[in-house]
Amino acid sequence: MTDITTDADAIVVGSGINGLVAATELARAGWSVLLLEGQSEIGGFIATEERTLPGYRHDTYSSWHPMFVSGPAYAELGPALHDHGLEYRNTDGWVTASLADDGRVSLAHRDPERTAAQFAHAADRDAYLAMLGRLADSATSIGGLMNAELRSAPALVPLAGLLRGNGRRGTEDWLRTAATSGRGYVRREFQGPEVDHLFTPWLLHAGLSPDHASGGLMIPLLAATLHGAGLPIVAGGSAGLLTAFRSLLDSLGVQIRTSTPVERILVEHGRATGVVTPDRTLRARRAVLASVTPTALYGNLLPPDAVPDSVRAEAAAFRYGRAEMQIHVALSAPLDWRDARLRDIPLIHLSDGSGSTGIACAEAEAGLLPRRPTVVVGQQYVLDPTRVPEGTAALWLQLQELPFSPRGDAAGELDTADGWTPRLGRGFADRVLARIATHAPDLPGKVVAVDVITPADLAAHNPNAVGGDPYGGACEVDQSYLWRPLPSVGRHATPVRGLWQIGASTHPGPGLGGGSGHLVAHALTRPHRLRGPLPTRDRRGR
Repeated sequence: MTDITTDADAIVVGSGINGLVAATELARAGWSVLLLEGQSEIGGFIATEERTLPGYRHDTYSSWHPMFVSGPAYAELGPALHDHGLEYRNTDGWVTASLADDGRVSLAHRDPERTAAQFAHAADRDAYLAMLGRLADSATSIGGLMNAELRSAPALVPLAGLLRGNGRRGTEDWLRTAATSGRGYVRREFQGPEVDHLFTPWLLHAGLSPDHASGGLMIPLLAATLHGAGLPIVAGGSAGLLTAFRSLLDSLGVQIRTSTPVERILVEHGRATGVVTPDRTLRARRAVLASVTPTALYGNLLPPDAVPDSVRAEAAAFRYGRAEMQIHVALSAPLDWRDARLRDIPLIHLSDGSGSTGIACAEAEAGLLPRRPTVVVGQQYVLDPTRVPEGTAALWLQLQELPFSPRGDAAGELDTADGWTPRLGRGFADRVLARIATHAPDLPGKVVAVDVITPADLAAHNPNAVGGDPYGGACEVDQSYLWRPLPSVGRHATPVRGLWQIGASTHPGPGLGGGSGHLVAHALTRPHRLRGPLPTRDRRGR
């Protein structure tokens, strides 16, 4: 568009998944919307680029969409997005695996019974299916809480449902599970190592470590999501989701302005009335939605006198989690894994389970580069061969246990004195590739190009990734649920009337789900309608 209006019913700041969802749902409800993005393209951590060689299309940051297709935002917007070109690729077979240093492999199938059939202990097979069954029995209530404004009267409805369905003792069991770490949960519930090996590394994708509270709740939730939704990826690359959103937003009349950072939020008579950008002032008649961190919102964007000093102090104390790194590898051919079953698995974790992943997290949180990092190995070409030239392959590697300001190297091999320089990034990438080559000896001979995105690169790309943390802030239990984003502002409505905060720094937290954008759009347009059950497997996003 060559021009843009200077006022609208709502201004949405930030075009990550939550900003896109909120802008779309508000526009569908008849609101006029301005969507502002500081970068040159919409999407936040959604992008697809030829980062290595022509013909190799890499998802630069996020890639997998199980949270999106199993969430309420997709339930509402999915049909329209598909009408505007969105297409997914998925599998009904083996979906993920964990690979230990000694070569031991644990596999998860879309079918829970086929997954459990591999467990060595019969009691564990029964316990695993019982775990999923218990969650299914309470899915509506737990989903309602995960997708509700927790500090509100409507949240009492799913809470009451949890009590009715489980009784006092059963509800206390859920609370105990939520207070348990992932390591503690699998030790308590299972005799053998398979569930720990398979699902404890997945806690990293929720911003947790094996020893953080709430991991005990996240493990059954993650397992159920993988069984129900699989690991859908967008055909041709994640940027296809952005293409569909932009087409849908254009059809709804939403005006999108990229390369437009917001410098200030206007507050007049205690109400948010607009924003200031480098070249103009934009007015919001009804609401401003800011997909930013508490640090940015209360420390930079709002006038100092807009909120109490106590709120600003809490925002200044908001903590950020471990940093992350992405590595993209172009291969001349698919890998010949020592365990041939891995050749057809979309996503593999190189981890021994809570043991090695817990050590790597502890090393990172102590400021050290991990000696044996957990490596997330994405083989998207297994689901979508069009992303790479015919006969070739690519690896999408994610490292989620890194310090932003390294004080040293746990292995004593890499010089960290200058921080995340390109040289340090490539040195750590070599460690990661060597870890993979232990299980796929042909890797070195098939690598044709490598691209490294360091924690410093992440932070430079997205202002919400403070300290290279892609999850919008530490996700420990004292900074989640009722206390996210802040202890005294544990909801999306801020102390400033007409100003709402969305994004990973708010409940329900990080992940490509669009939950907070959906929740706020519904609060603004359908204030008396409760949403929130855990949707079942979707036929188009399976």
